Amino acid sequence: MSIESPTLGGRLQGWPPFIRELDATLSVHSQYVLSGNLYDSFLTPAADGGGHGQLLPLRALLWETLRSSGASFMAVYDPVDGLQVIPGPGDPGGDEAAQAAERLLGKLKPDDKPSLEALTRLLAAMARPKENVRAAFVIDSASRIARTPTDLEPAERDFFRVCAKLSRSARPVRVPGARPKPLYNPIVWLVERPGDLPPWLTTDNETIREITIPRPHLGDRQETARLLARAFGISDVGEDEVAAAACDAFAEQADGLTLQSMIEVTRLAKERNVDLADLPDAVRTYKLGVLDNPWSRGHLRRRVLEGERRVPERVIGQPQAVTKTLDILKRAVLGLSGAQATRSGSRPRGVLFFAGPTGTGKTELAKAITELVFGDESAYLRFDMSEFSGEGSGDRLIGSPPGYVGHEAGGELTNAVREDPFRVILFDEIEKAHPRILDKFLQILEDGRLTDGRGNTVHFSESILIFTSNLGMFVPGRDLALRDASHDPGMGTRVQNITPGMSYEEVQHRIKSAVADHFTEVLNRPELLNRFGDNIVVFDFISAEAAHKIFDLQFANICRRVTDEHRLVLTVKSEPLATLREWCTEELDKGGRGIGMALESHFVNPLARALFDRDLGPDEKVTVTGIRREGGIVHLDLT
Repeated sequence: MSIESPTLGGRLQGWPPFIRELDATLSVHSQYVLSGNLYDSFLTPAADGGGHGQLLPLRALLWETLRSSGASFMAVYDPVDGLQVIPGPGDPGGDEAAQAAERLLGKLKPDDKPSLEALTRLLAAMARPKENVRAAFVIDSASRIARTPTDLEPAERDFFRVCAKLSRSARPVRVPGARPKPLYNPIVWLVERPGDLPPWLTTDNETIREITIPRPHLGDRQETARLLARAFGISDVGEDEVAAAACDAFAEQADGLTLQSMIEVTRLAKERNVDLADLPDAVRTYKLGVLDNPWSRGHLRRRVLEGERRVPERVIGQPQAVTKTLDILKRAVLGLSGAQATRSGSRPRGVLFFAGPTGTGKTELAKAITELVFGDESAYLRFDMSEFSGEGSGDRLIGSPPGYVGHEAGGELTNAVREDPFRVILFDEIEKAHPRILDKFLQILEDGRLTDGRGNTVHFSESILIFTSNLGMFVPGRDLALRDASHDPGMGTRVQNITPGMSYEEVQHRIKSAVADHFTEVLNRPELLNRFGDNIVVFDFISAEAAHKIFDLQFANICRRVTDEHRLVLTVKSEPLATLREWCTEELDKGGRGIGMALESHFVNPLARALFDRDLGPDEKVTVTGIRREGGIVHLDLT
C-alpha cells in the first residue's frame, strides 16, 4: 500500500488520529510511548483507494505509516518472540528489508532474543545510524522489561539510561522519496500504561512523545459494522436501509468493545447462524460469556403476571410500592428500560430505589422479585452499605488496585456479576456508603459496566439493581420547621419527618423531597439522583389492617415450626391470642420487623421457657390458656 502526498497536512487522511499524530511529528521526536488500546484493529482507507476501508492490527498499521514515510524496514522486539524484521522473508520487499536491516543493525539471527546489552546496541544503531537508512524500532510488551519501573535492577537501570541518552542524541536521516526532509528513525515503546516505564525516562524529555490510543468511538464502530456486514453477504450497506439500521444497532450495542471484539462477535454470530439483525444478541453473548438468557424465556411473562397476585400476598400493606415495582419489572422483561435514551442497551435491565420506613417490606420485595424472575430468592446478591462507609472500602466491591494486598482476588461485586450476570443486586441503606463509592454506581447506572482492580470489564446489562434507603424518616429540625410553622424544634436536632397516619401521598412527597435534598445538597451528586429518575419507590407505614395480617402470618409460622421441630399440636385460646395481637401491633412505626421482634419477645421466649422443662411426647397437644406480664416478664399458662 503506497500513500503519496506532497504536503504533510494531506497525508494519511482518514487514518486513526493517533497514527497521524505520530506521522506528523517524526521530524521532532525520536522516541514514542504508545499506551492504551494496543491490541485492537484500526480502521484505515482501502489499499486500492476504493470505498471500502480495511482493519489493520497495530503492527501492520505502524508499518504502513512508516513505509509511506520512506522506511526500508521496521524491527520489532518483544520478550517472547525475540527480534523480527518487517516485512519478513516471503513478504513483498522482504529481501530488500533484510538487506537494509543488515546494513543498519548488523547480521541478525532469525527470532533472536537479544539481552538488554545487545538490545542497547541495536537501539543505538537505529537512533544514530551510520548508514543512510530510514527505519524504525518497535519494542513490544515494553511493560515486561523492568520488574518494577521504580525499583530497577542494575542491568535494567543501565538500559533505560542509555535509552534516555539516545532520545536526545538521535540523528535524523534524509532519504529520497515522498518525505526527503530529515526524519528520525523512531523508537516506539508499546506499554500497557505510561507508568510502566521509569518515570524519569519521559519526565521533562521533549524528545519522547507519549500518545494514548483510545477505544473506538461510535463512528468507528459504525464504519466497522458496515465492513463486517460483508460477512453476511451484504456488499453495500448504503443501499439497504434494513441492513444500515442493523449495523447502527450493532455499533450501539458494542459500546465499550474494541473493533477487534466486533470482529470476534461477527465470527461468533456466524458460528451460531445468527443473522445481521440479531447481532445485538451476539454482543450480549460475547460480553457476558453465557448463551442462556433468562430474560428471553417464554414463561417469564407468565410468571410476572402471576406475580401480580403472589407478591402482594408476600409483601403486605404496600399496594402502591408493589404495583410500581411490577411495572418496572415488566419494562425490564420487555427490554424497554431506558428506551427513551439514544443508547440504552448497555444499561441495567432495571433500577429500583426503595425508600421508606424500616420494616415495611423493602428487602422482602427484593427477594420476591428475585424469586419471580430467577425462580430462587437466594439468587439475589446483598451488600450492606454500612460496611462501606470508609474511603477505601470501595476496593471490596471492585478489588484493590495493582500493587495492593488482595489485588489478585478481585472485588466481591465484580467477581459475583462476572460469575453470573443475571442477578438482582441489593445495595442496602445506600445513604451510609462513602460518597466516593457512589461514583461507581454512577458508572454502572449510565454505562452498565464497571472495570475492576485487575482491569477487567464487568457488564451489568442483564442485572436488576435495587437500592434501599431510610432517608426521609428524620430530617434536621430547621428543615421541618420551614415546612411546618407550627413546629419549633431545637436547632441541630433531628426530628421525625413522617408519622403513621399520614396519607400515602404526603409520605411519598416528604420522602422524595428528603432523598432529593440528600443527593443534591448533602452529597452534591444531583447526577446520581437523575439516574434514578422516577424509579424511586416509596413504602408507606403499615396500616392496622396490614399489621394484623403480618401478625397472623408470622404467628402461623411459629406454630408450624413448633409442630415440625417437636411434633406438638400447639393451640392458643382466643383471649390470650387477642392480648398477644394487641401487644405486638401497638407500634406500627416499627413495621413488620417490629411485629416479629415483639412476637419473639412476648410469645416465643416464654413458650420456650414453658416447654423446656416439660417431658413432651410426639403428637402431644399443648394449649395456651393465658398470657400475662409480671415485672416486665411475659408468662404463658399451658395445659
